[in-house]
Amino acid sequence: MILSDFDLKAYLNSGRLRVEPLDPVVIRENGLDLRLGDYFCELLETEEVLDPYTEWDPDKFYRCERAEEFILRPKKKYLLHTLEYIALPPELVGIVELRSTLARLGLLIPPTVVDGGFEGQLTIEVHSSSFPVKLRYGARFLHLILMKTTTPIEKPYSGRYQKQRLVMLPKRPLEYP
Repeated sequence: MILSDFDLKAYLNSGRLRVEPLDPVVIRENGLDLRLGDYFCELLETEEVLDPYTEWDPDKFYRCERAEEFILRPKKKYLLHTLEYIALPPELVGIVELRSTLARLGLLIPPTVVDGGFEGQLTIEVHSSSFPVKLRYGARFLHLILMKTTTPIEKPYSGRYQKQRLVMLPKRPLEYP
């Protein structure tokens, strides 16, 4: 069941769902419009091989900076984060979509699930358009659709990215197996 604005307000008022800072404008008909944070990382083009199962130098693969506004260069990939810090109760799962206006500019994000029990700012990969696009801190850029599971999740999320802030690069090294 997808939560409506009525359901979202009830969850927020009860404290079971937390969104900080909470601006009432982000509560939409069937989800939350999350705003853009002020830190981003561009995935660099390189011939260097990244072995995620060993220690590696992120500076060889990412260029990160803080800015109130920034331009996504054509046909590049970026990691962006939400301004909001969220905390989901174990019975809620989220699906993140790019707001349709930004999608109509040619921006794309891969399918992104927010697990029940997750807490933190979201890090989202964005594939840029065929032309430069300027983004600004605080602009609504993601739509988080929250769904209630039919039964509570027995093992809520407690993984590597719990309580993350800003853009969280991949944890190093990746666990194997």
